[in-house]
Amino acid sequence: MPATLPAFDTQGHRGARGLMPENTIPAMLTALDLGVTTLEMDAHISKDGQVLLSHDPLLNPEHELLPDGGEIPAAEAREHVLYAMDYTEIKGYDVGSKRYSRFPQQQLLPAYKPLLSEVMDTVQSYIKQHQAPQVFYNIETKSSPETDNVFHPTPEIFVQRLMEVVERKALIPWVIIQSFDVRTLQVVHRLYPQVKTALLVENADSFAQNLQRLGFTPTIYSPAHTLVTSDMVAEAHKRNIKVIPWTVNELAEMRRLRQLGVDGIISDYPNLFRKL
Repeated sequence: MPATLPAFDTQGHRGARGLMPENTIPAMLTALDLGVTTLEMDAHISKDGQVLLSHDPLLNPEHELLPDGGEIPAAEAREHVLYAMDYTEIKGYDVGSKRYSRFPQQQLLPAYKPLLSEVMDTVQSYIKQHQAPQVFYNIETKSSPETDNVFHPTPEIFVQRLMEVVERKALIPWVIIQSFDVRTLQVVHRLYPQVKTALLVENADSFAQNLQRLGFTPTIYSPAHTLVTSDMVAEAHKRNIKVIPWTVNELAEMRRLRQLGVDGIISDYPNLFRKL
């Protein structure tokens, strides 16, 4: 049975990036505690074909540390590409103990980049233990044509690896696959037509142009919040497409977008949703 998206979808961006180290299990659990309806996250593939959570294709010197706790020299960042490392090696890096200057409210704690399977197991266990409502998993495929076979596999292999995990965990109805890369969404649509898709948009092209490039009708149109207009929302709703903008971190902007009729919001600060 397909699961219906909530009337207004509150999504914790990278879990709760403003409050916890991004794309980690503590971030996801914090978002659950705050009552989000969807956990938003980013997926990469390791050298040994494991699906893990990470926004960046490499270890980021800005807020991540070497396994020994030392700094990653910025000049050496390209030596720490996830797709060139086995997952056991990636897991050794500390991604939660270094202060991230852009997010001063972030709680510091030792953390690692988890496997998608571990995140799903932990979240499903939390839901059962707390008798909480089932949440959706909004998983972004971090890929682009320019970096195929450098930072990630080709779209077909990427989607296959990702969906193997989703199928194994029996969570297909509760998963949304999102991407800026239309190619991965096209693969999902072709091979898994029952799976919800979200087209991420940050370009100045029109709604119609972006849909034409995609080539099918997605479940969700997900633009940068500054691009949202009432006309865009009306056009999407005419086609039964939900509009869920990113990344909205101010209450006033959340309220403006709600007045425009958006169907949800992605935020680094899911604690703000309670004030809406």
